[in-house]
Amino acid sequence: MPIATETFRVPAGGDRLKLSRWATRVAPLYRDKDDYEEQLDAQVKRLAEQQGLLYAHNRYALLLIFQAMDAAGKDGVIKHVMSGVNPQGCQVFSFKHPSAQELEHDFLWRTTQCLPERGRIGIFNRSYYEEVLIVRVHPEILKAQNLPREAARPPHLWQQRFDSINALERHLHLNGTRVLKFFLHLSREEQRERFLARLDDPAKNWKFTRDDLAGRECWPQYMRAYGDALAATSSEHAPWYVVPADDKRNARLIVSRVITDTLAGLKMSYPTPAWSPDELKDFRRQLKA
Repeated sequence: MPIATETFRVPAGGDRLKLSRWATRVAPLYRDKDDYEEQLDAQVKRLAEQQGLLYAHNRYALLLIFQAMDAAGKDGVIKHVMSGVNPQGCQVFSFKHPSAQELEHDFLWRTTQCLPERGRIGIFNRSYYEEVLIVRVHPEILKAQNLPREAARPPHLWQQRFDSINALERHLHLNGTRVLKFFLHLSREEQRERFLARLDDPAKNWKFTRDDLAGRECWPQYMRAYGDALAATSSEHAPWYVVPADDKRNARLIVSRVITDTLAGLKMSYPTPAWSPDELKDFRRQLKA
Protein backbone atom coordinates (compact mmCIF):
# COMPACT_ATOMS: atom_id res chain seq x y z
CA MET A 1 0.00 0.00 0.00
CA PRO A 2 1.66 3.29 -1.09
CA ILE A 3 2.28 5.92 1.59
CA ALA A 4 2.13 9.58 0.50
CA THR A 5 4.66 10.89 3.00
CA GLU A 6 4.55 14.43 1.57
CA THR A 7 1.11 14.72 3.20
CA PHE A 8 2.82 14.85 6.59
CA ARG A 9 5.68 17.20 5.66
CA VAL A 10 5.59 20.72 7.09
CA PRO A 11 6.03 23.30 4.30
CA ALA A 12 9.24 25.30 4.39
CA GLY A 13 9.01 28.98 5.22
CA GLY A 14 5.44 28.78 6.49
CA ASP A 15 3.67 30.97 8.99
CA ARG A 16 2.67 29.82 12.47
CA LEU A 17 1.51 26.23 12.34
CA LYS A 18 -1.69 25.28 14.17
CA LEU A 19 -1.38 21.66 15.21
CA SER A 20 -5.13 21.46 15.81
CA ARG A 21 -5.46 21.37 12.01
CA TRP A 22 -3.14 18.39 11.69
CA ALA A 23 -4.58 14.93 12.20
CA THR A 24 -3.46 12.72 15.07
CA ARG A 25 -5.08 9.71 13.39
CA VAL A 26 -5.52 8.79 9.72
CA ALA A 27 -7.01 5.78 7.96
CA PRO A 28 -4.87 2.66 8.51
CA LEU A 29 -2.11 2.21 5.97
CA TYR A 30 -2.37 -1.55 6.42
CA ARG A 31 -5.19 -4.07 6.01
CA ASP A 32 -4.57 -6.03 9.20
CA LYS A 33 -1.82 -6.97 11.64
CA ASP A 34 -0.20 -9.40 9.22
CA ASP A 35 -0.12 -6.80 6.46
CA TYR A 36 1.38 -4.25 8.86
CA GLU A 37 4.12 -6.66 9.92
CA GLU A 38 4.85 -7.55 6.30
CA GLN A 39 5.15 -3.90 5.29
CA LEU A 40 7.31 -2.98 8.26
CA ASP A 41 9.55 -6.00 7.73
CA ALA A 42 10.10 -4.98 4.11
CA GLN A 43 11.04 -1.44 5.17
CA VAL A 44 13.35 -2.72 7.92
CA LYS A 45 15.19 -4.91 5.39
CA ARG A 46 15.36 -2.03 2.90
CA LEU A 47 16.81 0.25 5.58
CA ALA A 48 19.40 -2.36 6.58
CA GLU A 49 20.61 -2.55 2.97
CA GLN A 50 20.70 1.23 2.69
CA GLN A 51 22.68 1.53 5.90
CA GLY A 52 25.33 -0.81 4.51
CA LEU A 53 25.56 1.35 1.40
CA LEU A 54 25.65 4.54 3.49
CA TYR A 55 28.59 3.14 5.46
CA ALA A 56 30.48 1.96 2.39
CA HIS A 57 29.90 5.19 0.43
CA ASN A 58 31.12 7.19 3.44
CA ARG A 59 30.08 10.62 2.11
CA TYR A 60 26.83 11.18 3.96
CA ALA A 61 25.50 10.86 7.50
CA LEU A 62 21.86 10.70 8.59
CA LEU A 63 20.47 12.46 11.66
CA LEU A 64 16.98 11.49 12.82
CA ILE A 65 15.30 13.75 15.39
CA PHE A 66 12.22 12.65 17.33
CA GLN A 67 10.11 15.05 19.38
CA ALA A 68 6.73 14.46 20.98
CA MET A 69 4.59 14.80 24.04
CA ASP A 70 4.99 12.03 26.61
CA ALA A 71 3.60 8.60 25.65
CA ALA A 72 3.54 9.41 21.93
CA GLY A 73 5.64 6.35 21.12
CA LYS A 74 9.11 7.68 20.30
CA ASP A 75 10.86 4.71 21.89
CA GLY A 76 8.61 2.25 20.06
CA VAL A 77 9.19 3.89 16.68
CA ILE A 78 12.95 3.82 17.18
CA LYS A 79 12.88 0.21 18.39
CA HIS A 80 10.75 -1.17 15.55
CA VAL A 81 11.90 0.92 12.59
CA MET A 82 15.61 0.56 13.40
CA SER A 83 15.42 -3.10 14.43
CA GLY A 84 17.39 -4.32 11.41
CA VAL A 85 20.13 -1.70 11.53
CA ASN A 86 23.68 -2.76 12.38
CA PRO A 87 24.38 -1.32 15.87
CA GLN A 88 27.94 -0.48 14.79
CA GLY A 89 26.61 2.06 12.33
CA CYS A 90 23.94 3.66 14.48
CA GLN A 91 23.84 5.53 17.79
CA VAL A 92 20.85 6.71 19.85
CA PHE A 93 21.10 9.65 22.23
CA SER A 94 18.40 10.72 24.67
CA PHE A 95 18.67 14.26 25.98
CA LYS A 96 17.09 14.93 29.35
CA HIS A 97 17.89 17.56 31.97
CA PRO A 98 21.26 19.15 31.13
CA SER A 99 24.19 18.55 33.44
CA ALA A 100 26.07 21.31 35.28
CA GLN A 101 28.83 21.14 32.65
CA GLU A 102 26.33 21.37 29.78
CA LEU A 103 24.69 24.42 31.34
CA GLU A 104 28.03 26.22 31.12
CA HIS A 105 27.87 26.10 27.31
CA ASP A 106 25.48 27.35 24.63
CA PHE A 107 22.29 25.38 24.10
CA LEU A 108 23.60 23.53 21.02
CA TRP A 109 26.86 22.35 22.61
CA ARG A 110 25.78 19.07 24.16
CA THR A 111 23.96 17.80 21.07
CA THR A 112 26.68 18.90 18.63
CA GLN A 113 29.09 16.49 20.34
CA CYS A 114 26.75 13.61 19.46
CA LEU A 115 26.31 14.26 15.74
CA PRO A 116 26.82 11.18 13.55
CA GLU A 117 30.03 10.60 11.61
CA ARG A 118 29.96 10.14 7.85
CA GLY A 119 28.59 6.74 6.96
CA ARG A 120 26.53 6.47 10.15
CA ILE A 121 23.01 7.11 11.44
CA GLY A 122 22.46 9.22 14.55
CA ILE A 123 19.17 9.30 16.42
CA PHE A 124 18.18 12.04 18.85
CA ASN A 125 15.36 11.00 21.18
CA ARG A 126 14.53 14.60 22.07
CA SER A 127 17.12 17.13 21.00
CA TYR A 128 18.20 20.76 20.96
CA TYR A 129 14.56 21.52 20.17
CA GLU A 130 13.82 21.10 23.86
CA GLU A 131 15.38 24.55 24.22
CA VAL A 132 12.49 26.13 22.30
CA LEU A 133 9.82 23.82 23.71
CA ILE A 134 10.01 22.91 27.41
CA VAL A 135 12.17 25.97 28.12
CA ARG A 136 9.58 28.15 26.42
CA VAL A 137 6.69 26.63 28.37
CA HIS A 138 8.71 26.83 31.59
CA PRO A 139 10.86 29.97 31.18
CA GLU A 140 12.10 29.66 34.76
CA ILE A 141 14.52 27.05 33.37
CA LEU A 142 16.39 29.90 31.69
CA LYS A 143 17.63 31.08 35.07
CA ALA A 144 19.89 28.03 35.33
CA GLN A 145 21.49 28.74 31.94
CA ASN A 146 23.38 31.83 33.08
CA LEU A 147 22.66 33.74 29.88
CA PRO A 148 23.63 37.41 29.52
CA ARG A 149 20.70 39.59 30.50
CA GLU A 150 20.31 40.99 26.99
CA ALA A 151 20.17 37.47 25.50
CA ALA A 152 17.55 36.03 27.87
CA ARG A 153 14.59 38.15 26.86
CA PRO A 154 11.58 36.36 25.37
CA PRO A 155 10.07 36.56 22.78
CA HIS A 156 13.19 37.58 20.85
CA LEU A 157 15.11 34.73 22.46
CA TRP A 158 13.00 32.10 20.68
CA GLN A 159 13.49 33.63 17.24
CA GLN A 160 17.21 33.89 17.91
CA ARG A 161 17.30 30.19 18.79
CA PHE A 162 15.28 29.31 15.69
CA ASP A 163 17.86 31.20 13.65
CA SER A 164 20.71 29.32 15.34
CA ILE A 165 19.02 25.97 14.72
CA ASN A 166 18.37 26.78 11.06
CA ALA A 167 21.99 27.83 10.60
CA LEU A 168 23.24 24.62 12.22
CA GLU A 169 21.01 22.38 10.11
CA ARG A 170 21.98 24.17 6.91
CA HIS A 171 25.64 23.77 7.85
CA LEU A 172 25.12 20.05 8.47
CA HIS A 173 23.36 19.58 5.14
CA LEU A 174 26.12 21.37 3.22
CA ASN A 175 28.65 19.05 4.84
CA GLY A 176 26.83 15.82 4.04
CA THR A 177 24.54 15.21 7.03
CA ARG A 178 20.92 14.72 6.03
CA VAL A 179 18.52 15.78 8.78
CA LEU A 180 15.00 14.36 9.16
CA LYS A 181 12.77 15.56 11.99
CA PHE A 182 9.64 13.79 13.24
CA PHE A 183 6.98 15.20 15.55
CA LEU A 184 4.80 12.33 16.72
CA HIS A 185 1.42 14.06 16.93
CA LEU A 186 -0.60 12.49 19.76
CA SER A 187 -4.08 13.58 20.83
CA ARG A 188 -4.64 14.55 24.43
CA GLU A 189 -7.29 11.84 24.81
CA GLU A 190 -5.00 9.12 23.43
CA GLN A 191 -2.28 10.26 25.82
CA ARG A 192 -4.72 9.94 28.71
CA GLU A 193 -5.58 6.37 27.66
CA ARG A 194 -1.91 5.44 27.44
CA PHE A 195 -1.17 6.92 30.85
CA LEU A 196 -4.05 4.94 32.35
CA ALA A 197 -2.72 1.79 30.69
CA ARG A 198 0.65 2.43 32.35
CA LEU A 199 -0.99 2.74 35.73
CA ASP A 200 -2.95 -0.47 35.17
CA ASP A 201 0.17 -2.46 34.24
CA PRO A 202 2.54 -3.09 37.19
CA ALA A 203 5.40 -3.62 34.75
CA LYS A 204 4.89 -0.09 33.40
CA ASN A 205 4.09 1.83 36.59
CA TRP A 206 7.65 3.12 36.70
CA LYS A 207 7.12 5.01 33.44
CA PHE A 208 4.56 7.34 35.01
CA THR A 209 5.65 10.45 36.92
CA ARG A 210 4.03 13.55 38.37
CA ASP A 211 5.63 15.49 35.54
CA ASP A 212 3.33 13.62 33.15
CA LEU A 213 0.32 15.22 34.82
CA ALA A 214 2.01 18.61 34.86
CA GLY A 215 2.64 18.33 31.14
CA ARG A 216 -1.05 17.74 30.48
CA GLU A 217 -1.95 20.91 32.36
CA CYS A 218 0.27 22.87 29.96
CA TRP A 219 -1.01 21.16 26.80
CA PRO A 220 -2.15 24.36 24.99
CA GLN A 221 1.18 26.06 25.69
CA TYR A 222 3.10 23.05 24.38
CA MET A 223 1.00 22.88 21.22
CA ARG A 224 1.70 26.54 20.53
CA ALA A 225 5.42 26.10 21.20
CA TYR A 226 5.57 23.06 18.91
CA GLY A 227 3.59 24.85 16.21
CA ASP A 228 5.91 27.84 16.24
CA ALA A 229 9.05 25.68 16.27
CA LEU A 230 7.95 23.44 13.41
CA ALA A 231 6.88 26.38 11.24
CA ALA A 232 10.09 28.32 11.90
CA THR A 233 12.53 25.44 11.35
CA SER A 234 11.07 23.19 8.66
CA SER A 235 13.18 23.65 5.55
CA GLU A 236 13.85 21.95 2.24
CA HIS A 237 17.10 20.51 3.57
CA ALA A 238 15.88 19.68 7.12
CA PRO A 239 12.12 19.05 6.98
CA TRP A 240 9.72 18.39 9.80
CA TYR A 241 7.11 15.63 9.49
CA VAL A 242 3.98 15.73 11.63
CA VAL A 243 3.29 12.02 12.08
CA PRO A 244 -0.20 11.02 13.30
CA ALA A 245 0.66 9.00 16.40
CA ASP A 246 -2.65 7.80 17.82
CA ASP A 247 -2.12 4.62 15.77
CA LYS A 248 1.36 3.32 16.61
CA ARG A 249 1.51 1.00 13.61
CA ASN A 250 0.71 3.80 11.19
CA ALA A 251 3.34 6.03 12.78
CA ARG A 252 6.03 3.37 12.35
CA LEU A 253 5.15 2.79 8.70
CA ILE A 254 5.21 6.51 7.92
CA VAL A 255 8.56 7.11 9.63
CA SER A 256 10.18 4.09 8.00
CA ARG A 257 9.01 5.17 4.55
CA VAL A 258 10.34 8.73 4.98
CA ILE A 259 13.75 7.41 6.05
CA THR A 260 14.13 4.82 3.30
CA ASP A 261 12.89 7.18 0.58
CA THR A 262 15.36 9.83 1.72
CA LEU A 263 18.30 7.42 1.65
CA ALA A 264 17.19 6.09 -1.74
CA GLY A 265 17.36 9.65 -3.08
CA LEU A 266 21.05 10.01 -2.29
CA LYS A 267 23.52 9.25 -5.05
CA MET A 268 25.41 6.52 -3.26
CA SER A 269 27.44 3.62 -4.58
CA TYR A 270 29.87 1.03 -3.31
CA PRO A 271 33.54 1.99 -3.68
CA THR A 272 35.31 0.83 -6.81
CA PRO A 273 37.66 -2.08 -6.00
CA ALA A 274 41.34 -1.17 -5.99
CA TRP A 275 42.14 -4.34 -7.95
CA SER A 276 41.58 -5.19 -11.60
CA PRO A 277 39.29 -8.11 -12.58
CA ASP A 278 42.35 -10.20 -13.48
CA GLU A 279 43.93 -9.53 -10.09
CA LEU A 280 40.70 -10.49 -8.34
CA LYS A 281 40.64 -13.75 -10.28
CA ASP A 282 44.22 -14.39 -9.23
CA PHE A 283 43.33 -13.79 -5.57
CA ARG A 284 40.43 -16.21 -5.90
CA ARG A 285 42.71 -18.81 -7.44
CA GLN A 286 45.23 -18.46 -4.61
CA LEU A 287 42.54 -18.73 -1.93
CA LYS A 288 41.05 -21.86 -3.47
CA ALA A 289 44.51 -23.41 -3.69
